[in-house]
Amino acid sequence: MKDSKSPATICVHSGTQPDKDISGVNTPIHTSSAFGYRGAMGNQYPRYFNTPNQKVVVQKLCALEGAEDGLLLSSGMAAITAIIFGLLKQGDHLVLSKEIYGGTYHFITTELPRFGISYTFTDTTAAESFAAAIKENTRMVYLETPSNPLLKLTDIEKVSKLAREKGIISAIDNTFASPINQKPLDFGIDLVMHSGTKYLGGHSDLIFGAVAGSRELVDRIRPHAINMGGNLNAETCALIERSMKTLSLRVERQTQNAQKIAEYLEKAPGIGKVYYPGLKSHPQHELAQKQMLGFGAMLSFELEGDADTTERFLDRLRLIFPALSLGGVETLISASAKTSHVKMSAEERAAAGISDTLLRLSVGIEEADDIIADIRQAMELK
Repeated sequence: MKDSKSPATICVHSGTQPDKDISGVNTPIHTSSAFGYRGAMGNQYPRYFNTPNQKVVVQKLCALEGAEDGLLLSSGMAAITAIIFGLLKQGDHLVLSKEIYGGTYHFITTELPRFGISYTFTDTTAAESFAAAIKENTRMVYLETPSNPLLKLTDIEKVSKLAREKGIISAIDNTFASPINQKPLDFGIDLVMHSGTKYLGGHSDLIFGAVAGSRELVDRIRPHAINMGGNLNAETCALIERSMKTLSLRVERQTQNAQKIAEYLEKAPGIGKVYYPGLKSHPQHELAQKQMLGFGAMLSFELEGDADTTERFLDRLRLIFPALSLGGVETLISASAKTSHVKMSAEERAAAGISDTLLRLSVGIEEADDIIADIRQAMELK
């Protein structure tokens, strides 16, 4: 049953198991790796994804996404591989968005051929291209919207409807939007995954991934996840639960900041192009209004110049931190050609629109005007 409470309330309360012995408001940390097997709880073991601290995080995420069940894994890539290897087999075919996280792209192109799973990359922005790519042996379509790093959108409802009509599983990477800004299951998607390292954790100090969807599909994924051993310990789970309590608060502030910064960048001299679905100039702004609750805290922009221009700009930043990853409370920036998409060849990056002057900005919770001031001074603007 879908939770009717607001996201902010769900973040704070859902899943929590208060300490009944001492009336503590937080879930106790159960550090045991060994649990008794003779009681009502059955065979509990951390690698089976069924211990208390694992469960409370999953319940919180499921309440936010409107899912029946889920899994908490050791990284975002562990979540992606659990979905694909847990549900596909030799001889199956996978259709994917062309614009996806570089790590996902590398996994698909290097690992799937070894296991006899074929794939087709298709136009992220055209639902019709997904239909054209489907074959008799297609068993899954996989989306990433908004995409990394160009913030391209896929019409979630159209693609999920297509998948249902063909009897194909649909899965989506919802990391960039987070469940605060986008709820894919409401549009018919079967499975949602997150690199929880980003917004769910939100403080640049945790690595984890998560999958949420129907109980039937999660039960099919679980045996593979157990075999691969990508579980987390109780202490990390407790930190995740704590971090998720402020998810709504953080993402709402970050989204507000991103809108203001994107509007500044769109008019600023020295900026070639800005990619943010909250801008009216974004080619899919209307689609973003339809399927997103907020436009997100990620944006990208291109500097006018070359690779040296990019390096000089990054050197001059004083507040914004050039770093890998995203989604933390601090504003981070990265050159996609040297970070998230470095494993792609220069030709592949060019085809994907990843230029040497493209910068991805993960907007934090600071005062937006301070972030803008840092960008201005780094560009030597008055």
